[in-house]
Amino acid sequence: MAETIADTRRLISKPQNLNDAYGPPSNFLEIDVGKPQTVGVGRGRFTTYEIRVKTNLPIFKLKESTVRRRYSDFEWLRNELERESKVVVPPLPGKALLRQLPFRGDDGIFDDSFIEERKQALEQFINK
Repeated sequence: MAETIADTRRLISKPQNLNDAYGPPSNFLEIDVGKPQTVGVGRGRFTTYEIRVKTNLPIFKLKESTVRRRYSDFEWLRNELERESKVVVPPLPGKALLRQLPFRGDDGIFDDSFIEERKQALEQFINK
């Protein structure tokens, strides 16, 4: 039986220039969730988030795009991914039902600190 000997020679690499070192990676997909905006009044009030996508992947027609989406759109996306794919889809941040109770003494789901927490959690979800 023949033994396999590992090749331990170093790879020959080309010298790296500044553009290689500090330029954009060869393939990237950046998704940012930001700029929350609360719209509407009373029971028709909701918060939207700006979703900004930047990429150089050839599968995307646009290299940069921006849309506004609300929490229910993220729920829809998660449900579709779970239904149509064989991968484990990460959980969304919770619905915050207790924050929607009347007579809380604060803005509930429209409180600035809650909106900021949710924005960060949605960005983590979308990037996983």
